[in-house]
Amino acid sequence: MDFYNPKEIEEKYYQICENRGYFEVDGNKNIQNGKKFCIMMPPPNVTGVLHIGHSLTFTLQDIMTRYKRMDGFKTLYQPGMDHAGIATQNVVEKKLLAKGITKESLGREKFVDEIWKWKEESGGTILKQMRKLGITPAWSRLRFTMDDGLKSAVRKAFVSLYNSGLIIRGNYMVNWCTHDGALSDVEVEHKEHVGKLYYLRYFLKDSDEFVVVATTRPETYFGDTAVMVNPNDERYTSLIGKKVVLPLIGREIPIIADEHVDMSFGTGVVKVTPAHDQN
Repeated sequence: MDFYNPKEIEEKYYQICENRGYFEVDGNKNIQNGKKFCIMMPPPNVTGVLHIGHSLTFTLQDIMTRYKRMDGFKTLYQPGMDHAGIATQNVVEKKLLAKGITKESLGREKFVDEIWKWKEESGGTILKQMRKLGITPAWSRLRFTMDDGLKSAVRKAFVSLYNSGLIIRGNYMVNWCTHDGALSDVEVEHKEHVGKLYYLRYFLKDSDEFVVVATTRPETYFGDTAVMVNPNDERYTSLIGKKVVLPLIGREIPIIADEHVDMSFGTGVVKVTPAHDQN
């Protein structure tokens, strides 16, 4: 009895199908009535190798692609890889540091050359893994997010959005790393820490009455511009619009209201300190 041996069968016939162009847009011989279908592959980062999540999503995408081909659609499954920005830079930096080389000692141009070398190495591994999975994208259309054409398209889109007033320049809080500088939200790994609440008395102006603010950052109160309560919190509704005096400093700040305040957390009174909380 003969048993199915994927090592002998799959790679051989996959290569035949790829060479004959069966995965390409015009490779479907069963196109009917001009029906078209396109799906974009979320490009994997060239930071290493594929993982089980890639296997899952690529398999699902390929199922849809094959179904559409069999249903007579002119089909494009667009493949690509992503340069991954800082993540890839960190991988290359660590490889160089293992050899006692820093990116500063190399200089910008040579360091970029090292990144391109890593892209070829890691990207080559990823492409082999994709083919081993048996997925069927249009390989002749493979793109990389640092390709000149794609970089040009990004610049054009950015300028167009800016000219349309959809992108503005302003002052915002950003994620800041002492090593890499500004980071996007997707490049930040959040960790929960058990903190401590500190309780501060803010006396009302010309009064012996006070409100108690619960905060994890007591050292920032020098920059407070207001104290905030929930407008539905009956404990403090009569105080909205009044002023309190900052301890030690003596500066007067208003009591304002916003439903963002969680009435059940701390004392229900929040100090408002610009540049210390995105809210």
